Amino acid sequence: MSNLTAMEKKDTRSGFGDGLYELGVQNKDVVGLCADLTGSLKMNKFQNEFPDRFFQVGIAEANMMGMAAGLATAGKIPFTGTFANFSTGRVYDQIRQSIAYSHKNVKICASHAGLTLGEDGATHQILEDIGLMKMLPGMTVINPCDYNQTKEATIAIAEHNGPVYLRFGRPKWPIFTETGKFEIGKALHLREGKDVTIFATGHLVWNSLEAAKALAEEGISAEVINIHTIKPLDNEAILDALSTTRCAVTAEEHQMHGGLGDSICQLLALNSPTPVEMVAVNDSFGESGKPEELLDKYGLGIKDVVAACKRAIARKG
Repeated sequence: MSNLTAMEKKDTRSGFGDGLYELGVQNKDVVGLCADLTGSLKMNKFQNEFPDRFFQVGIAEANMMGMAAGLATAGKIPFTGTFANFSTGRVYDQIRQSIAYSHKNVKICASHAGLTLGEDGATHQILEDIGLMKMLPGMTVINPCDYNQTKEATIAIAEHNGPVYLRFGRPKWPIFTETGKFEIGKALHLREGKDVTIFATGHLVWNSLEAAKALAEEGISAEVINIHTIKPLDNEAILDALSTTRCAVTAEEHQMHGGLGDSICQLLALNSPTPVEMVAVNDSFGESGKPEELLDKYGLGIKDVVAACKRAIARKG
């Protein structure tokens, strides 16, 4: 899959909305809940087609999580929808106590994550959500890379028994993956390489593919692996890749502390110590701006992935 190109651009939140609608057609136990952001979460189609299975709770996110836990207890498969900041930070107590602790079958679906939320600024650009959610026992954490993968992930999590955090975004982003069954916890090899492995998640998968192309022009062979499931992590795929390249870069639209990079470094420290460079936000809040300009400013651009790969290679013994 080394010659992946963008077919078009579409926001990942639309992948969630379309996947949720398909689930509604397939499974009468799927219900939707939204905290006054139906349009932003692209849940309109589900709401219009299945009004008796959709609950508009208003700006009451904590109440929404409690309702979802109750619906799950009654045998339904609830999908909650709001911005990532409100899906995690605002309701962490309710998720921990009412959903994670009792392993409720609730799907926490979070849009507008990371810096690419853009103009709404630092108060809405949550960069800590992956860390918050992956620490909860039994919580599955998924961060797909484009429209196609988000749609397939939305459909797949309905079949998974247990709480799931599904993270996606606002901006139109390149579509480059093929449609197909989404496998929770199974990393995807997108580009072969022998000098360095880039483990990327979410929007940064595309930037990593572009970085690999730029590196190839300099004679550097970079492998790109899409880690769409951050928990459970595909330990086997990670360790297998690094047995060849012997150095890694992690790339994510999240804080450096607590994200994908932390998870991979922990795995390597316990099994096979390896040089790792992290492309992530370094202990900072964001700000208002255009999505791609913010990625560049905060060190998540294509050139930053290229530079990190060169540093990682230089550290190999």
